[in-house]
Amino acid sequence: MQVIKYPSREAWPEILKRPQQDLGELRRKVQQIIENVRTQGDSTLIDFARHYDKVELDSVLVGIDEWKAADEIPLKLRDAIETARKNILQFHKGQKPVEIMVETTPGVWCWRKALPIQKVGLYIPGGTAPLLSTFLMLAVPAQIAGCSQIVVCTPPNKEGKVDPAILYIAKQLGITQVFKAGGAQAIAAMAYGTETIPAVYKIFGPGNRYVTMAKQVVSMDGVAIDLPAGPSEVLIIADGNARPEFVASDLLSQAEHGMDSQVMLVLTDETLIDPVQKALEEQLQKLPRSRTAQAALEHSRIILVNNVEEAMELSNAYAPEHLILMTENAGVLAEKVQNAGSVFIGPWSPESAGDYASGTNHTLPTNGYAFSYSGVSVESFMKVTSFQRISPTGIKNLGSTIMELAAAEGLEAHRMAVQVRLSALKEKTEGNETNG
Repeated sequence: MQVIKYPSREAWPEILKRPQQDLGELRRKVQQIIENVRTQGDSTLIDFARHYDKVELDSVLVGIDEWKAADEIPLKLRDAIETARKNILQFHKGQKPVEIMVETTPGVWCWRKALPIQKVGLYIPGGTAPLLSTFLMLAVPAQIAGCSQIVVCTPPNKEGKVDPAILYIAKQLGITQVFKAGGAQAIAAMAYGTETIPAVYKIFGPGNRYVTMAKQVVSMDGVAIDLPAGPSEVLIIADGNARPEFVASDLLSQAEHGMDSQVMLVLTDETLIDPVQKALEEQLQKLPRSRTAQAALEHSRIILVNNVEEAMELSNAYAPEHLILMTENAGVLAEKVQNAGSVFIGPWSPESAGDYASGTNHTLPTNGYAFSYSGVSVESFMKVTSFQRISPTGIKNLGSTIMELAAAEGLEAHRMAVQVRLSALKEKTEGNETNG
């Protein structure tokens, strides 16, 4: 990791740059994949499985025998899945919006109602490393929200099957529409539909740069996505009290995600630099994905600053996906967070807890999107519709205001829509007086 000591504020923008990618060629390839899926459907998915996953598929639909294999996963894994599911459920079930009716003017009532998105697609990275946790993080809030159709796409493994643990989770949650499709082609299938895979209204889930680009492309064609995303990242703020082995393990937790991941360590104590680098070297040798993590470390940085206040300013300027605070009085420092996807407070809160089982959602804004985006929640699977009900008294009270504003904008039909109602009320009142 590159070490930068006491950088000036003018140097911050350069220091905090993410790894750059050439997106032009990537977009062209992804657009071609999407077009192939739109025009050729399942046959394209089967061709891509043969080409990229090196497997022969008769169908993208999960077979009966594959579902049976779900019952054979180890008991310890079942228990871990259930604990994680319960914690995710517990954290998310209180997130449904509360409906509040407001009487803005006497006789005028307004309110908002959260309604589930009926059809949602979940992309679960799989193949060599099926992300069971991502399935839980997306499916549980989708069910809390009340989505009536949940479509799941995940790449087949080397046997051409979906990982049994993925199917076990699907069975536990009552999800039956699981399909063997990965990459940009899976996103296209859920966006536009194929002979087998239904089209959905919104797509969720992380993936490689092809998946990310595909989500962005289909979002320009009316299909909603959870959030823009890039490579995974973490920023750690640590002072002299931090344990080097803890810091190193959290840096590597993100670095092993991908070669384009970025990890940042912001220190207030120079004596921690060497111990952290030594711990990184020792732990790196033990990782099966050491080459991936090493590549990520090459464009990552250790930044030495004067104090924790400056460290937090630097973090807020970076807007990390994950922010870990390993400092004295970390809880106090956490109150100063302005831009971060998810925050981990204190030495006993590893980022991997949030990735798997503490209960918070791990689908988070990356690449600086934490400046303006939130992570996935129950509300992500809902949309909010506004309602209003106006009584005769209400239109009398508000009518002149509406007509005055409509006239100022030169929209006569708007003004008349109120005028005819007021005239009708006047006629009714006068009629009642005459009858009386």
